[in-house]
Amino acid sequence: MVDRRGQPLARDAMAYVLAGGRGSRLAELTDTRAKPAVYFGGKARIIDFALSNAINSGIRRIGVATQYKAHSLIRHLQRGWNFLRPERNESFDILPASQRISEFQWYEGTADAVYQNIDIIESYAPEYMVILAGDHIYKMDYELMLQQHVDSGADVTVACMEVPRMEAVGFGVMHVDADDRIIDFVEKPADPPSIPGQPDVALASLGIYVFHTRVLFDQLRRDAAEEGSSRDFGKDLIPYLVANGKAIAHRFSASCVRSPGEAESYWRDVGTVDAYWEANIDLTDVVPQLDLYERNWPLWTYSEITPPAKFVHDIDGRRGSAVASLVSGDCIVSGSSIHRSLLFTGVRTHSFAMLDEAVVLPGCHIGRGSRLRRVVVDRGVVIPDGLVVGDDPALDATRFRRTDKGICLITQPMIDRLQA
Repeated sequence: MVDRRGQPLARDAMAYVLAGGRGSRLAELTDTRAKPAVYFGGKARIIDFALSNAINSGIRRIGVATQYKAHSLIRHLQRGWNFLRPERNESFDILPASQRISEFQWYEGTADAVYQNIDIIESYAPEYMVILAGDHIYKMDYELMLQQHVDSGADVTVACMEVPRMEAVGFGVMHVDADDRIIDFVEKPADPPSIPGQPDVALASLGIYVFHTRVLFDQLRRDAAEEGSSRDFGKDLIPYLVANGKAIAHRFSASCVRSPGEAESYWRDVGTVDAYWEANIDLTDVVPQLDLYERNWPLWTYSEITPPAKFVHDIDGRRGSAVASLVSGDCIVSGSSIHRSLLFTGVRTHSFAMLDEAVVLPGCHIGRGSRLRRVVVDRGVVIPDGLVVGDDPALDATRFRRTDKGICLITQPMIDRLQA
């Protein structure tokens, strides 16, 4: 579909990314950075997926609302997303919570994070608003969701994903009629409503919403005047529009972008250490569920200028090698063995070290003779020579953060305590 001027709807839209999340379930990975700024996939950050979807969908006006420990995120956005040009009617605004309405008021909720910046949004005069969470991994064409929104005459269109009914207990669940009009919204229900004709399937909200801008502003102002509101889309605005307006569900499968090698729609919330480790390690599969090599829907990010990865030493027992692994630029694998692992930029692994199912964030040094299995190593950690992780669960649990599924998160303060 095109608008009255013959251009895609996305050209009249603004993407507004909510990126202030604390991400506490990621434990120490979010001690110094917000969840959207957490590294993913070898060289990207989690927020790059929502932003790349917007750019690839044709949206050229973007705002990012930040709040919790935002420096790392803001620095990444300034370095990697500064290519949008005002002279081409493009814009990219970083919108930290800055007490613009009250001297005492930070962003109180997701809706408030938009409400406090209404004047900035109005200066661009977008016809549509695409509200996005900045902390999920997926590829989606928002233009197709915009088209459904306009065709249906909805007040709000909510992106939803089909999930097995009893797996929807941790989501906001959309109860829809036969025409996908939302007739009820239930937050984390014990007995999720099913989809008509599909008794074992429910529709889980993805936290992606499309509004006509004027409708959104009216609702934000109404909600801001409402006593007792939590100023949240999922808790307040969407339930209100379900009850008093027209809310339509958009099936993620209708706009998910898949390469020929991707058999299923891919969407992940990497909000726990286990989920984060698994999603990264899955990328090492011969045919991963998420294809990062798709050139028609690229993952945009800040690309550092680095030398190529290097593998050195070729002696039995001391051979620099990596199998079923992703190794980023500026890595040196020196006489060490890497298996089904993911090394981010600038990692150094030293002689006789062994990594198995390891996610190693940028700038880490893996000491000589160390053995790490099923780990996530935070940025800049220096692993001492001879350290063994993954062989003794009880010992690991006393030294590092060990999850119920046996993944160990290792940070520099944890290493420092070992050496104290």
